[in-house]
Amino acid sequence: MAEPILEIRNLSKHFGALRATDDVSLNLRPGEIHALIGPNGAGKSTLIHQIAGTLKPSAGTIRFLGRDIGGLGVPERTRLGLGRTFQISSLTPEFSALRNVMLAVQARQGTSFRFFRPVMGDRSLTEPAMAMLERVGLADRAEIPAGELSHGERRQLEIAIALALGSKTFLLDEPMAGMDSEGSKTLTGFLDALRHEAPILLVEHDMDAVFALADRISVLVYGRIIATGTVDEVRTDPEVRRAYLGEEA
Repeated sequence: MAEPILEIRNLSKHFGALRATDDVSLNLRPGEIHALIGPNGAGKSTLIHQIAGTLKPSAGTIRFLGRDIGGLGVPERTRLGLGRTFQISSLTPEFSALRNVMLAVQARQGTSFRFFRPVMGDRSLTEPAMAMLERVGLADRAEIPAGELSHGERRQLEIAIALALGSKTFLLDEPMAGMDSEGSKTLTGFLDALRHEAPILLVEHDMDAVFALADRISVLVYGRIIATGTVDEVRTDPEVRRAYLGEEA
């Protein structure tokens, strides 16, 4: 079995007497979508914050590509290839889709964006940015301001930006939120293909999407993982059904 891309060991986060993350261990393997599910208030976003680097754990380790990243900030984790999208939009709404991705290309090149000189003719920026838009199916929307894109298109644009930054793994926090059934179906198909580009740790409440996508599922309740397994194993687990799935299973 391949070594995990991302590995969390005995992670804990305390806010006073509250244990928002309680001795959590899980991993993400190459080519995999590992879904993290649980009721509201279970601690899913708190866990994602710790992995992304916006919140410091009270205890435990986070390893990415074999390296302990606990002491690294968000920019350093991003440069290593840990991509986080959807929880807080990174889009500049008045810029076109193309210009948004160009910002990411420029950031990866390691120099500040050239706001005060013409950039749209700079092929070192436009060509890789257009390539990312083509990969996510937005090439024909390149000139549209990000703020005018549909909800689903903005999700795809955020992925294009993460790809342009060189992400090797994605942390996706409720990507289906706010989408209608057709949008969810389209994004589900896109994420299914994306796993081959980079594995995905997926936090999602849309159980149809979770059951369609996940290779493994971990169930978080009151900050603790109560079960990890395949879709069938989790759907039939009595404790999971009592604590979360209920009739949804």
